[in-house]
Amino acid sequence: MDPCTYKRYHKHDQDSRQYLDHYFSDKSQMVFGEDALIFPIKSLTNAFAAGHIKGDILLDISHGSLVHHLYSACEFFKHMIVLKIKDRCILELKRWTDKRTGAFHWGHAAKHHADIEGKSHQLEDKEVKVRSAMQHVVKCDLEKENMTKPIVLPPADCIISTLLLEAISKDQDDYIRYLRKFSRLLKPGGHFMLLGCLGETYYTVGRDKFHAFSYSDDFVRKALEGEGFIIDHCKLQKRTAVSDLTDYKAVIFIAAHNKK
Repeated sequence: MDPCTYKRYHKHDQDSRQYLDHYFSDKSQMVFGEDALIFPIKSLTNAFAAGHIKGDILLDISHGSLVHHLYSACEFFKHMIVLKIKDRCILELKRWTDKRTGAFHWGHAAKHHADIEGKSHQLEDKEVKVRSAMQHVVKCDLEKENMTKPIVLPPADCIISTLLLEAISKDQDDYIRYLRKFSRLLKPGGHFMLLGCLGETYYTVGRDKFHAFSYSDDFVRKALEGEGFIIDHCKLQKRTAVSDLTDYKAVIFIAAHNKK
């Protein structure tokens, strides 16, 4: 397929449930567990365990209807506000937070978190805390100056962005433009936690291929530093999954804080 014909996440329809099934489920044929679940969970758990990333408000600006990356965060923030650009993703998340029939099963992610934190006996409490903290799911428009207009968000202590920037950016300038827009939602000295895929040009959902902006770890480091961030921690993991659903080369986690 010609890369020019790939769909764009924020401009075309994407089946939110198929996306979760392909890359984040506990199904036997799902081969991305180490890269998409274990690596982010370990990275975030270790970052929060250091004790300096905490506060009142965390903003999550991520791809799809992801939940697994928020299990550690719920222990350190009173409120988690989730921004989504697609109504289908909002419905999928609300189905899970409200414990409705047919909601995506995230129990395997909760178990990974509990095991990594050494708190397997608190598995049920973990899901209750995440649901309780994640009660605000807000529609946003990435092209508006105020992405959540007419809602004005309070400045955040921390932002987590997972797999979104590469899905919405067509090139380096686009990536930096969106990164700048996200960073404006932070308090001075606020933290930015980024999870992404390196060297990715496409990912597949159902029968459709979607565009991904391919970047290196050097590029994303310089992009963050160019927007006034100091990088506190960076970790890369080479791809472990064998699949032609997507072509990323590695996964990256960066924790940084804004020096402005």
